[in-house]
Amino acid sequence: MKLRNVILATALCLLPLQQAAAESKLADFPLAERIKAKVAAGQPLDIYVSYHDVSNEFAPFMKAGVARAAAEDKVNANFIGPVGADADGQISEIETLMGKMDGLAISSVSTDALAPLIDRVLAAGIPVVTFNTDNPDSKRLAFAGQDLIQSGREAGALMAKTLNGKGKVIITTIDAAAQWSIDRENGAREALKKEAGIEVVQTLNTGTDPQKIYSAIENAMLANPDIDGILSLECCSTPAAGTWVERNKASDKVKVVGFDLLDQTVQLVESGNIQATIDQAPERQGFEAVNLIVKFVKGETIDNLDTGVGVYTKDNIGEVTKK
Repeated sequence: MKLRNVILATALCLLPLQQAAAESKLADFPLAERIKAKVAAGQPLDIYVSYHDVSNEFAPFMKAGVARAAAEDKVNANFIGPVGADADGQISEIETLMGKMDGLAISSVSTDALAPLIDRVLAAGIPVVTFNTDNPDSKRLAFAGQDLIQSGREAGALMAKTLNGKGKVIITTIDAAAQWSIDRENGAREALKKEAGIEVVQTLNTGTDPQKIYSAIENAMLANPDIDGILSLECCSTPAAGTWVERNKASDKVKVVGFDLLDQTVQLVESGNIQATIDQAPERQGFEAVNLIVKFVKGETIDNLDTGVGVYTKDNIGEVTKK
């Protein structure tokens, strides 16, 4: 049976979010007087979008969505965040902007570390939404992004199908301690457990440096020559896994399932060195992060927004290259 070759809900919100409903109304929120005055005067809002690591290869897609929202919504939208997954750096940067922000969208480095800060920003009358990585422990107004547990399930199911229900698998991630990684891994393992013939050998924490990511995968494969599948949980270890397969001419033995549509990942899917990759609509996530705040301040009710799970294989990856 072929892997699914259709895009599943990249533009429609068809999968239920695991997070509780977050319907929020301006009437129930003590908006800061200075922000009220700006809205009344028709002045552009200053919205800050804090991403958990602006140095990774996924960030430019988010930034492009933020820029599009700024133009369409006629606001000042600033894409900020730490270089590397630095919770203290993310907190410090946001704290310095408290008096300037008319709205904050945040993808937290750490759920536990950032939740108190989010609540302090909200208490100051500044609307806060989360995007890409949710922070359900906070009182954020809404979340825009992919259901991470569900996307992990999708990846696990694709891996199981690719291996025909049997084989040894390594899970790779650039940050095993991050909440997004934990959620996605939980979903993947849940799906893989349904196949008695599949064994997850280890979760490989590669770090974020591209050369170190590849070296970590190479060393893991040398140590485990009987591995049949590599399941990547994010953008950046996916092309590294596919590149290892390509360099070792192992596409007939080692199958790769991963995430996102980096150029190298698309090429490796086309060449058959990656079997499937899952898109999470990063440009849309950046756009919706800003747009939700604008809607809220204008008095519209907002709620969680699922950007969906888009599955791409060799059968339909051409749709990406045509864009």
